[in-house]
Amino acid sequence: MTARTLRPMSVEEYLRSEETSPYKREYVGGYVYPLHGTRAQAGATGVHVRIGLNIVRAIDDAALERGCYVFTSDMKLRLEGADNFYYPDVMAVCGGDEQSLSASFQTAPSLLVEVLSNSTAKNDRIAKHAAYTTLPSLQTYLIVEQTKRKVYAYQRSGKGWQASELVGQDLIDLPYLGTTLALEQIYRGLPI
Repeated sequence: MTARTLRPMSVEEYLRSEETSPYKREYVGGYVYPLHGTRAQAGATGVHVRIGLNIVRAIDDAALERGCYVFTSDMKLRLEGADNFYYPDVMAVCGGDEQSLSASFQTAPSLLVEVLSNSTAKNDRIAKHAAYTTLPSLQTYLIVEQTKRKVYAYQRSGKGWQASELVGQDLIDLPYLGTTLALEQIYRGLPI
């Protein structure tokens, strides 16, 4: 069996074909990649999904009070300069208007969260970190472990980024949402 040859695709073709695709695909550098590698149709683990749900539950009310919207992994993120499209596990967008709710992608997130899995860990830590931290609107990028209670937090600090590794009872400050996010909230109800 030979590997499929990737062929370039336009942004327009990607957006059109993504509407009818049986699984989510990310678009990077003109090429389409199935999300979760060969498990694209199977989806993520229950722990992965619950972590994302716990984060949404923990921050959604505070976000709405600030005029921000929180999205799950079904909302695409577009990096306009590079014309790349990703499906972050959780995304909070502040400063948008109600029209942005009818869009199929967002462009100015304040918070992005990726939950690590074996098939995506390297990409989340390297390629997505490099891409996401170029976004002028982004204030926080969280990389969340799903096999142990550990979160890697990248917070905008002046013109640079401050990295921290959070464990135990640590809190993540999200001032643009007017709240904090505790590791206890992220891992609530999970045997981790």
